[in-house]
Amino acid sequence: MTTENLSKETETRLIEFFRKTIDSEDMAKTIRQVNYVLSLCAMRSCETVETEFNNLEDNFYWLNKLAEVLDPYLDVE
Repeated sequence: MTTENLSKETETRLIEFFRKTIDSEDMAKTIRQVNYVLSLCAMRSCETVETEFNNLEDNFYWLNKLAEVLDPYLDVE
């Protein structure tokens, strides 16, 4: 794991993301929910995914949005 500082551009994008897109506490909850469901899926041969699908689908969206803020890839033209 690297401990380098974020670039000013990335820092600005993160601030805007948490200011305008999703609250940081909601994002932390989203990450925890995804980790929980994926962990259970791995342990239970994916029985949990069926019952948590809507949550997982929403949280997948937010994790991808955060990934794009940290390192734009999909939005780059």
